[in-house]
Amino acid sequence: MKSKIYTIKLSKILVNFVIVLMLVVAAVFAVVGGGIVSASNVVNGVYYSGNEESNKVSLMINVYWGTEFLDEMLEILDKHDVKATFFIGGTWAVRENEMLEKIYESGHEIANHAYTHKDLDKATSEEIEKEILTTHNLVKKVIGCEMNLFAPPSGAYSKATVDVANTLGYKVVMWTRDTVDWRDQDAEIIYNRAVNGAKGGDLVLMHPTKATAQALERIITTLQANGLTLTTVSDTLA
Repeated sequence: MKSKIYTIKLSKILVNFVIVLMLVVAAVFAVVGGGIVSASNVVNGVYYSGNEESNKVSLMINVYWGTEFLDEMLEILDKHDVKATFFIGGTWAVRENEMLEKIYESGHEIANHAYTHKDLDKATSEEIEKEILTTHNLVKKVIGCEMNLFAPPSGAYSKATVDVANTLGYKVVMWTRDTVDWRDQDAEIIYNRAVNGAKGGDLVLMHPTKATAQALERIITTLQANGLTLTTVSDTLA
């Protein structure tokens, strides 16, 4: 009888050990590029923020239009030695090879924003692959860059979007803070949306607009004054 009780206790110990071991393994696999990604960072395989334990913040600039404001924005970024991540729309890149080269040569990270600004939440896997690959190949031809970050247009995505992107070697990235600068052309509103309550790991979404260009320097200096380091999305995710 004692032997039977001992066997049962030993079995329970072994089961508990296996459970703990599985949790440890899961934690190890949650480490991405040296930074631990918590459950709140990644939802359904999509990154909504970076490493929240760091002091890193990223400006993610989606580009399908607004070329006339990019020179000013690049000058401000360069003045403060800030590297941002530009998510490039393929149809824009076709028209603006020279500006794409200028952004890349300025040391900024280049990422994929699909070929057309088409919502992908209801697109087929074949359509999604075409949107991502067409832009990938176009950008690679122009500047020789292998991109690995993908932002779905309008933030519209499905499981198929994530699966296709991952198969193509891409991480799908959304945002933590949206300036909504495509709609609200008010530099003060854009500034407040970018900086109020900002914290490590934040991904700040913006576009090249007149009001964004006007707010950009204040956004940068305020975030830096609050002890935050502005860097690329890849660096913030790491």
